[in-house]
Amino acid sequence: MVFVFAKPERYCMWMKNTPLALSVAFIDSQGRIENIESMEPFTETSHCARRPVTYALEMKKGWFHQRGIGVGDLVQGLPTTPASGF
Repeated sequence: MVFVFAKPERYCMWMKNTPLALSVAFIDSQGRIENIESMEPFTETSHCARRPVTYALEMKKGWFHQRGIGVGDLVQGLPTTPASGF
């Protein structure tokens, strides 16, 4: 799932009602990955962007690592319309 935020800020994600483990990549307005965090199911631990970001991309836990995707990599093809409520 990709989250598109209206403006760059240090957003945080949590897993309170999510039943599967995920990894989240926080991505700046240029499409560059700022940091990637692993998140465990049903937890309320906050996982935050280290710097202001415009996107958060959630994938199955370990997906980024398995593909050699990391901090500083460029993500292309991101949507530009903010999701409602963000």
